[in-house]
Amino acid sequence: MTIATDMSYLAEHEGAPCAGVHLIIDLKEVEPGILRDKQLIERVFRECVRVSGATLLHMHVHVFEQGGGISGVAVLAESHISVHTWPEIEFAAFDVFMCGKANPYACVDVLQSMLRPGRKTVTVHARGADL
Repeated sequence: MTIATDMSYLAEHEGAPCAGVHLIIDLKEVEPGILRDKQLIERVFRECVRVSGATLLHMHVHVFEQGGGISGVAVLAESHISVHTWPEIEFAAFDVFMCGKANPYACVDVLQSMLRPGRKTVTVHARGADL
């Protein structure tokens, strides 16, 4: 068995290596029309990828019928960004999980500026920090 010596795909959190940094981002008080806008969510994903320095591999965004929300994922070489929206309660749940040199924190400003939530909560998890 060969063990990789190049660990550049690992991330860093608070000065320590980890498998990746996972942000759980709750956006509250978002205008319902924004949370139903497929093209906007796709632009949000693309802008998050750009500002974080990540590499987009695939994106899929699904809009639920009859005024429902959106579920979407951007698959990255560095992991993923996902969203689920509930327009009826003005809420969006984003996961931003990245490894390597990509900067998941840059996505928080994108979400704030493009989706304009009244409130947001960001929780940070260093995945695999105890390896």
